Amino acid sequence: MLILLPPSEGKAERGTSAARRLSFPELASPREKVLDALVSLCRTPEARDVLGLSEGQTGEIERNVALPTARTLPVAALYTGVLYDNLGLATLSPEARRRADRRLVVFSALWGLLRPSDRVPPYRLSMGVRLAPMGGLAAFWRPSISAVLDATKGLVVDMRSATYAAAWQPGERGVAVRVLREAAGKRTVVSHMAKATRGVVARVLVETPDRPRTAGDLADLLTGLGHRVELAAPAGRGRPRTLDVIVDE
Repeated sequence: MLILLPPSEGKAERGTSAARRLSFPELASPREKVLDALVSLCRTPEARDVLGLSEGQTGEIERNVALPTARTLPVAALYTGVLYDNLGLATLSPEARRRADRRLVVFSALWGLLRPSDRVPPYRLSMGVRLAPMGGLAAFWRPSISAVLDATKGLVVDMRSATYAAAWQPGERGVAVRVLREAAGKRTVVSHMAKATRGVVARVLVETPDRPRTAGDLADLLTGLGHRVELAAPAGRGRPRTLDVIVDE
């Protein structure tokens, strides 16, 4: 089983070690291309507009320029957004941390794919950016990521945002987790709540030794743990299923 996560814009301020460690060595070449292009961009006046930064975020540009020699920290400590706060990688048991490193895959516009134990420096780059000379990053990464993940087997639990989902689709072995808030008989998507719930679900899936093999197994597991879920049929042949997690107001 793989659990696909987006990164978060919120990140730790600085690394603690000079060592860089990256899983998925097959991605070395595209990583180098994106890194070189990002550093080059951040040496130009256009960097803030291309990266979608405010005037108060110009420090992110300086940080990107220093990426080739910047100090690193584990991916498990890098991301600090709502999803990662609720996933709580630092508070997992040793056994669960080992499972997390096997099961979790974080999509990154700069590094392609990451595992929690990988070590990288803090950076600023979104998959929605068009970066010269490669253009849209989701389209740029798609062939390389597909070559890696198409070769894997088993259930793929997809908790990515649409921007990162554009870089690879798991097909019929995937199940996309959607979070809906129910109030007065109506269901809506609330971004903050959705991120928090996905973090909780991801934690459950790395704390549990058993691996769900199908979308039905996943639904049964979450139901047994007290979550209210609904599993929808695929939108078409070869498409992933959708698992709705219903959260009461």
